[in-house]
Amino acid sequence: MPKGTAVYTHGHHESVLRSHRWRTAANSAAYLIAELRPGQAVLDVGCGPGTITADIAALVAPGRVTAVDTNRDVLDRAAETAAGRGLENVEFTTADVHSLDFPDDSFDVVHAHQVLQHVGDPVRALREMRRVCRPGGVVAARDSDYAAMTWYPEVPGMREWQELYGRVARANGGEPDAGRRLLSWARQAGFTDITPTAAAWCFATPENRAWWSGLWADRTTASVYARLAVDGGHASAGQLTAIADAWRAWGEEPDAWFMVPHGEVLCRA
Repeated sequence: MPKGTAVYTHGHHESVLRSHRWRTAANSAAYLIAELRPGQAVLDVGCGPGTITADIAALVAPGRVTAVDTNRDVLDRAAETAAGRGLENVEFTTADVHSLDFPDDSFDVVHAHQVLQHVGDPVRALREMRRVCRPGGVVAARDSDYAAMTWYPEVPGMREWQELYGRVARANGGEPDAGRRLLSWARQAGFTDITPTAAAWCFATPENRAWWSGLWADRTTASVYARLAVDGGHASAGQLTAIADAWRAWGEEPDAWFMVPHGEVLCRA
C-alpha cells in the first residue's frame, strides 16, 4: 500500500458498525472531554456512524463540528445519528486525513479515534491534523493495540485470530499496534507539547462478552477483513470459520474476560 493512502481493513459490514455504534465520548474519548467547551470548532476525523461525533457536538454547541470519513454511505448514517439527537451543529463530508481540504488554523480541536492504525502514513496524517488546528488548540488521537489485547480463558483459535489480524492489517498498509506508537508518531509530526495516556475497554459481563464475541465471529467470516484474509493468502475460508467458532466458544465461557488497551495522545498545537 503506497504511503499516504487511507486504508480500512474492516470495511463497513454490519458487524463492524455494530461495534462503532457502541462508542461514545465517555467510553472512547474520555481523555479529550475536559478540553471541550461550548463555542469551539471541532474536526472529527474518521467519524464512522457518528456516535462519538454526536456527543462532541452536544458538548461544544453552539460551536460547530465538521465530521469527515472516506465512505459516503457511513457519513449518511452519521448524519442520521446527529439528526436523531436533534443536533444541528454538525456537517459531514468525505476527506482523506493525509490531505485535508481545509485551510490552516481552521479548528480548535482535531480528533481521531481508531484512525491512525488504518492509514498508510500516520505521521503525515498527524501533520495534516496539526496544520488545520489553530495555535493553542488540541489534536487528539486514540488507537488500540492488537498485540497487547489479552483475554481469559485461552480457547484454541484465539491466538490464531490475533496473529492473523496483524498479518492482514499490515498487508493492507496499516499498523494494528498503533496505540504504543502514537507518542512516537506525534513527535515525528512536530508536536512538542504532548500528553500521552492509556485506557482500556473491558468485556466481561455475560451481555457484553456475548456482544463482543458475536461481532468478531461475524466480522471474521463476512466483512472486508475476511475477504482480504482469503484473497491475500493469509487464511482459507475454513480457517476463518474455525476462528469464528473460537470466538463464539470463548464468549460462552462463564469466566470470559477480554481487554482492549488503547494509547492516547493530546497534542497542543
